[in-house]
Amino acid sequence: MNKTEIRYLAVSQEDIIEAGAFDLRAAREILKESLFLFRSGKILFPDKIVQIFNEETQERINCLPATLLNEKICGVKWVSVFPPNPCRFGVQNLSAIIVLSEIEKGFPIAVMDGTLCSNMRVAAMGSAAADCLARADSSEIGFIGAGEQAKMTLLGMKSVRPGLKICRVGAKESFEEQDFIRDMSAVLPDMKFIACDTNLKKAVTGADIIVTATSAQAPLLKAAWIKEGAFYNHIGGWEDEYEVVRKADKIVCDDWNTVKHRTQTVSRCYKDGILRDEDIYGNLIDILDGSKAGRENDEEFIYFDAVGLSYTDVSIAYDVYKKVRDAGFGTWSYMQKNMIFEKDLAGKIRL
Repeated sequence: MNKTEIRYLAVSQEDIIEAGAFDLRAAREILKESLFLFRSGKILFPDKIVQIFNEETQERINCLPATLLNEKICGVKWVSVFPPNPCRFGVQNLSAIIVLSEIEKGFPIAVMDGTLCSNMRVAAMGSAAADCLARADSSEIGFIGAGEQAKMTLLGMKSVRPGLKICRVGAKESFEEQDFIRDMSAVLPDMKFIACDTNLKKAVTGADIIVTATSAQAPLLKAAWIKEGAFYNHIGGWEDEYEVVRKADKIVCDDWNTVKHRTQTVSRCYKDGILRDEDIYGNLIDILDGSKAGRENDEEFIYFDAVGLSYTDVSIAYDVYKKVRDAGFGTWSYMQKNMIFEKDLAGKIRL
């Protein structure tokens, strides 16, 4: 390898899985570590760039950068969210790639599938919160939304609350519920799955853990459906009515300062003057470091809102990259074998 050669590892979803890097327990630990590193100033976290192509459907592509200073790694997640995809084309609504670069020379080291890494982060964040905030005896979980993030979140919740035995799912279309049950029954055979035929009330009534994972911009979840002592993991944007926020005994965020500038339900409540900064109980890091208590009794209704923090995606992706590389998976590709004018360019340039 000459000094002007630039190569990177191309990593597919299949590479991640075959290398044994689809590891939600490891992702959760990496995520928690990254929260501490960010608080101590060891991570750069610039604002994301959002390009919305359709305000009504919220079809968009986002660019989310972060730098891990200890690791000397800069990364960016390029993620598209196209909510109409499942009904319009029968395909997923989210896809992503992650690019990692070292910051000594600034050269790229990896171009990776980011869809699996992003969904692993969703599961890791939700399950880290549930481990602190959901009742220890939780046995029933209810989903509004049945896509990839819902499926991954169920795996995460099951990893921290193995007593979960019943899963109800309500979605926009019945076929989405059936697809969810088909896929998750194969990996969680000890669970009983119930399709709710698009009846969202049925999906969450009586659930110890409630998850909304949709692309909707509407108040789908109603406060009257929520049982005492439930834990609510809010993943999407505006998915619940304001009364759900008012009902909460504790509101915990991945990062409130980031959340309040976005379009989640709690963000809308804040902008409308219904919610104040002091109404937020804290961020997840405050509970992980012991400065604030998690769940304090079985009657609390606890609301967890995660906007998604790019440095957690990049941290998980870098860990995945190293495992894939060390296991001999992925495909090495070249950006250049030598510099432009070191190549044989005779007769190959158009002027």
